[in-house]
Amino acid sequence: MSKRPSFLADASKAIRPGFATAIVFSFFINLLAFVGPLYMLQVYDRVLGSRNIGTLVALTMIAGFLLIVYAALEKIRSSVLVRLGLLFADKAKRPLFDTVLRGTIVQPGANQAQALRDLDTIREFLTGTGLIAFCDAPWVPVFVAGCFIMHPWFGYVAGVGALLIFALALANELLTRNQLKDASRNSVQAHSYAAATFRNADVLYAMGMLKGLRDRWSDRHSEGLQLQAGASDRAGFLVAFSKFVRAFLQIAILGVGAYLTVNQETSAGAMVAASIIMGRALAPVEIAVGQWKTFLAARAAYERISNLVKMLPEEGEKIALRPPQGLISVENILVIPPGGKEPVIRELSFALQPGEILGIIGPSAAGKSSLARALVGVWRPAVGKVRIDGSELAHWNRDQLGPYIGYLPQDIELFSGTLAENISRFGEHDEEKLFAAAEMAGVHELVQGLPDGYNTQVGEGGLVLSGGQRQRIGLARALYGKPPIVILDEPNASLDSEGEAALMEAIEALKRARSTVVVISHKTAMLAAVDKVLVLAAGRVSAFGGRVEVLSRLMGGPKIAAVAGAATAVR
Repeated sequence: MSKRPSFLADASKAIRPGFATAIVFSFFINLLAFVGPLYMLQVYDRVLGSRNIGTLVALTMIAGFLLIVYAALEKIRSSVLVRLGLLFADKAKRPLFDTVLRGTIVQPGANQAQALRDLDTIREFLTGTGLIAFCDAPWVPVFVAGCFIMHPWFGYVAGVGALLIFALALANELLTRNQLKDASRNSVQAHSYAAATFRNADVLYAMGMLKGLRDRWSDRHSEGLQLQAGASDRAGFLVAFSKFVRAFLQIAILGVGAYLTVNQETSAGAMVAASIIMGRALAPVEIAVGQWKTFLAARAAYERISNLVKMLPEEGEKIALRPPQGLISVENILVIPPGGKEPVIRELSFALQPGEILGIIGPSAAGKSSLARALVGVWRPAVGKVRIDGSELAHWNRDQLGPYIGYLPQDIELFSGTLAENISRFGEHDEEKLFAAAEMAGVHELVQGLPDGYNTQVGEGGLVLSGGQRQRIGLARALYGKPPIVILDEPNASLDSEGEAALMEAIEALKRARSTVVVISHKTAMLAAVDKVLVLAAGRVSAFGGRVEVLSRLMGGPKIAAVAGAATAVR
C-alpha cells in the first residue's frame, strides 16, 4: 500500500515547475552577463585601436539593448521566486495549522505553534537573495570556462578562487551547523517559556513572581544568544576572509593579465574582460557564503516541520456519515493523558441512549474531565472505543461531527473576535440559531446590554468579560444549533444563582429536544435534572445507573463522603 505524501511534499512538488522556470531564466541571465566583458574586450581591442566612433556607438547600443533584456529577466525571475514562496506557504498553511492543532493536543506545552513561524522562515528564504545566489551557482563553471578561453592562466586563477571560496562556504557549514541548531532550539524554548509566562501575567504581577520567572527566561535566552554569538563569530571570520580572498583574486587576475599583456601573450581588453568574468563567477559563491545563515535557518525550519508531520501524519479522507442522533457507547476504555505514563481512566464502560442526561460526579482527580475529553475525541483512548451512533470517534470527519457536538470545558477559552463569532463558532452564523443559543444560555439580555451588543469584541482570551460571563458565553457556544450531543464540564463553576437557573432551563430544553447530555459537576444540586449518574473514583466506575438508584445506594454506604454530599440532591 503506497504511503500518502504529506502536505509538505505536496507543497514542495507544487513549486517545482516554477523553480525549473527560474533555473531556465538563470541560464539566460548568466549568458547575458557576458555582455559587459565582451563589450570591454571590443572597446579596448577594436575601438581604441581603430578610433572608430561608429563602431563604438553600435556596440554601445547593442550592449544597452541586451542589458535591458538582462534586467527584465532578472525582474521576472525575482517575481517568479516571490510567487513560489507565496505558493508554498499557501499550499502548506491550512494543513500545517491543522497539524499544529493536533500536535498541541498530543503534546501540550511543546510550542507546536513554532511551526507556523517556521513556515514564514521558509517563505522568506524562497523570496530572498540567498535562493537567487543558489540559482546562479550552477553557472560558475561556465564563467570559469570563459576565463580559460581568454587565457589558461586566467582560468587557473578563477578556478582556484572559486574552489577556495566554496571551501570557505563548506567550512562555514561544518563549523556553525551544530551551534546554530542549538541556538535555534534554545531560542524556541525561551520564546515558548515567555509566552506561557505572560498567559498568567496577573498571577505573576500580583504575587511578586516577576523576578524569579524573568531570571529563568533570561538564562535560557542568554544561552541561546551565546551560542548564536559563537556561531556568528566563526561565520564572521570566514565571511571576512572570503571577502579578502575575493579582493585579492581581482588583484591577482589583473596582475597576471598585466604580465601576459607585457609579454604580448594576451591583450589589455582580454585582461579587463577576464577580470569582469571572474568577478561574475565568484559573486554567487560569495553571496551564498554571506547568506549561509539564512539557508541554515530555512533548512532547520523545514526539518522541524518535517519532524512534526512525521510525528502527526495527516488523517486520510473519511466517508461522511449520517448526522448523529446522540447514541454514545463507551467500551472498556483506558485513557492516558498526553505525555503521561499512568492511565487516568481504567476499564470504563457505559452507554447512553439519545435524549438521556448523565451526571458524572466523584472526588477531585477522579478522572471526570479526562473522561469528558475522551467523549469529545480530544484524547484518544489507549485501549477500548468511544462510539457515537455505533461509529468509533476516529472514523468521523471532525469537520462533519463538530457541529453536532456541544462542549463546554472546565477552563473556558474564548477567541479574539465578536461575541456573535464566538457563539456561532466562527462559522457562517445563522441569526436564528445565534439568538436561540444565547437565550438558552441566559445571555441574550446580557449581550443586548453591552454597548456593541453581539458585535462586542471579547479581546484575546475573552479578557474583557468576567469569569461568569465567559462561562455563559461558552455555554451558548456549546448550545449553538442545539447539537444532539452536549458535554458540560463544571458548567456552573463560575455562575451565580441566575446563571445556574438559566443552565438548568437549558438542560431541560436539551432534554426536550432529545439531545444526549453529559454534565460533570461538584455541585450535586445539578443531579436533579439528570436521568443517570456515574460515580468515578480513581479513574474507575464506582457506581452507574438510574439517579434514584445510585444516590440511594450511596446514601446507605460510606462512599457518600467521597461524593461531596450527594445526599443533598435527593429532595
